[in-house]
Amino acid sequence: MNRLPELVEAMLKELGVDPGREGLRGTPERVARAFGFFTQGYAEDPSEILNGAIFEESYNEMLVVKDIDFYSLCEHHLLPFFGRAHVAYVPDGRIVGLSKICRLVETFSRRLQVQERLTNEIAKVIESVLRPKGVGVVLEAQHLCMMMRGVQKQNSYAITSAMLGELENDPKTRSEFMQLLEHRRP
Repeated sequence: MNRLPELVEAMLKELGVDPGREGLRGTPERVARAFGFFTQGYAEDPSEILNGAIFEESYNEMLVVKDIDFYSLCEHHLLPFFGRAHVAYVPDGRIVGLSKICRLVETFSRRLQVQERLTNEIAKVIESVLRPKGVGVVLEAQHLCMMMRGVQKQNSYAITSAMLGELENDPKTRSEFMQLLEHRRP
């Protein structure tokens, strides 16, 4: 049995709020559904997402999927952090459907996270499933835990990166990735 609505109601009472007042009626159930959605990534297998769309292809230049919007919950305060992911890999005879890269970001972001782990998890699954020559992941995110509480810095954001294989070891390949991130659509 899902006890989350009951726990949310208890939390509201602890906060000194009447969960029975008009605007809050149904809130415990809505919060339970919302958190079910926010954490649905635990029910998904990231490797399965990629495995269903791998194709043999001789393409061997860097592929980049940029500006993938994501939303996640900080595991320290259960407050949202959100931003954009940029994912690159250099194939070694195998490519994956582009939408699967976006789905992979979505799966990991729909878990309680820290940005650093989220970045690494995306890179490591691509590396283990596709076995490319290299992988690069850069995440840029704003964290409500820094904006709404604590230091209250509304314009700050964090950037994390994970570089594996050629993107880690070859300065030229790494530089190419970083330059492609600067490229803007016309």
